[in-house]
Amino acid sequence: MTDISAPPRRPIGQTLLRWGLYAMLFLFAFYYLMPLFVMLTTSLKSLEEIRTGSLVALPREVTFDAWATAWSGACTGIQCEGLRPYFWNSMLMAVPAVALSALIGAMNGYVIAQWRFPGANLIFSLMLFGCFIPFQVVLLPMARTLGFLNIAGTIPGLIFVHVIYGIGFTTLFFRNYYVTIPQELVKAAKIDGAGFFRIFWSIFLPLSLPIIVVTVIWQFTQIWNDFLFGVSFSQAGTQPVTVALNNIVNSTTGVKEYNVDMAAAIIAALPTLLVYVVAGKYFIRGLTAGSVKG
Repeated sequence: MTDISAPPRRPIGQTLLRWGLYAMLFLFAFYYLMPLFVMLTTSLKSLEEIRTGSLVALPREVTFDAWATAWSGACTGIQCEGLRPYFWNSMLMAVPAVALSALIGAMNGYVIAQWRFPGANLIFSLMLFGCFIPFQVVLLPMARTLGFLNIAGTIPGLIFVHVIYGIGFTTLFFRNYYVTIPQELVKAAKIDGAGFFRIFWSIFLPLSLPIIVVTVIWQFTQIWNDFLFGVSFSQAGTQPVTVALNNIVNSTTGVKEYNVDMAAAIIAALPTLLVYVVAGKYFIRGLTAGSVKG
């Protein structure tokens, strides 16, 4: 007698296809993570082991000397201070730039989505157009603007650059999210006497956590990893970590310390990796939160 309580068996073809997909995904993940594995293992080896051992072999003796050198002793030119001062330069630049661009983008998205005015669509289209202008096109006018404002070569100048260039993206994110919020909510708040800023701070901003997470991750990653603006609009003492990393890797005096280069690269990438590990799932949720209106 057939046991009707037993789960139905999967067809053999479907099972093979499923395991084939798993194997393919495993190969893709292996191929993608192999460079990170090589960087990590190389940073934990001594120079002698790097010269005599295999590139993909695990370290015979784990040492963190390369990490200490990369953080506080590697030469970025005539100075040998490591990444430490430049890491904090990037932090001082990225955190205010992310906060300001997210706040301005939220206000813009709120206005364009819920407070319709003549020319709103045109302004939004122009802001979108600005998102796709290559960085190289804005270098000269941005340099003249920074000079006019007397903030050229400073961290506030870098913050200004990233805020201006990020407004288009943050406005896009918040506008697409806010159009999903019923306008009846705004009308009801107006009837109760709430004004423009009261509606924004008391209604829209508390509902914006998913898209705020998306915006923060996007902006922080873009600003932290930027090299072109950092090398163009900074000077000695205000350079971000990406510029310092480039200087360390391209230094040719003495013996090439590959373990220090790898450790420096990982240190420079740690903040963005940490952000994605901690908030990656919220990034996907936030992207899909505004995909359907209703």
